[in-house]
Amino acid sequence: MRDPVIVHLDMDAFYAAIEQRERPELRGKPVLIGHPGPRGVVATCSYEARRFGVRSAMPSVRAMRLCPEAIWLPPNFPLYYEVSTRIFALVERVVPVVEQVSIDEAYGDLTGVARDLADGAALARELKAEIRAAERLTASAGVAPCRFLAKIASDLEKPDGLVTIGKQDVERMLWPLSVRVIPGVGPKLQEHLARLGARTVGDLARADERLLRRELGAATAHFLKERARGEDDAPVETWHERKQVSEERTYGEDLTGDAAIEQELFARADGIAAELRRRGLMARNVAVKLRDANYRTVTRSRTLDEPTDLAAEIYEVARGLWRASDEFRGRGLRLLGVAARELLAARDVPPPLFPDEQRERARQVARAADALRQRFGDGAARPARLVKRPEPPS
Repeated sequence: MRDPVIVHLDMDAFYAAIEQRERPELRGKPVLIGHPGPRGVVATCSYEARRFGVRSAMPSVRAMRLCPEAIWLPPNFPLYYEVSTRIFALVERVVPVVEQVSIDEAYGDLTGVARDLADGAALARELKAEIRAAERLTASAGVAPCRFLAKIASDLEKPDGLVTIGKQDVERMLWPLSVRVIPGVGPKLQEHLARLGARTVGDLARADERLLRRELGAATAHFLKERARGEDDAPVETWHERKQVSEERTYGEDLTGDAAIEQELFARADGIAAELRRRGLMARNVAVKLRDANYRTVTRSRTLDEPTDLAAEIYEVARGLWRASDEFRGRGLRLLGVAARELLAARDVPPPLFPDEQRERARQVARAADALRQRFGDGAARPARLVKRPEPPS
């Protein structure tokens, strides 16, 4: 049986690169996609802007301080999705099993096509060339025997990189990296690991597993040790529904008033969260779509600190995005939508270092409600705020 050959393909500065392609005068200049201002966030930025320290998901105020001469552009999502569709249709003609995990990123399983990692890298190089020829955009690729290493490899030589990490390369290439390269290791867990003497992946690989179990819990210790050894047995799945889970409504009469809009936001969040749990997924990004009576439409999104499948957390982000859309405040909405994006399997999310009791209780309540709905129908367990009170008798 052949060893797995997994490729991770990641488009380089995707939104900004498309804008620079469409507008040649922007090439070589620092371009930021997003909304400047006190409540804005950088969606992505060109590599010219990254030299100033600007990064995706950075607050716009900080990005403006770091790169005052940057050119700001609002996102053009219809164009980005159109380009993404063409790119990944091309990928699917070359790679037999493709799992697209976001608008600009996918895993592919080349095991049945490539003889070994070197052959997989040759196929990835051809694929990168086809994308460049068809779309005048660059992609970085990583080739490895598992998803985790392929993702690490694709990040090592951006932009336009191609890196292979084999089992024999783990100690040389993976171990010197910060523990932050491991999915689920955020600032808090990084600080805790540093106190245990594990600042790099190599430190983690050499750490006493009994100590890790005592300090972090058995599940987290096992997960971290596996990744530090370069191990990840999660398969690449052709699962197109994983791109996003969304709900939107168009209203015959404009939806007006903060209370009514927020109730509709919660209703959409509740439905999305139930669907995420049903599929065993969690979301890393939440978006809202707003349209007024003049058919002016905007989409806003925000990346979460932690993946979620809870209605209250999706709702809070969606409400914040709506409230930050000043041009729609006080106006009626013809359409309102909420989407959970950047989905990943719940099994791939490591357990938290410090479990939030309130969050765990909320998840238990949600699962109990899911069970009731499955048995007795959708109306069996509705959140109190979605239950309409009967009109008083006239």
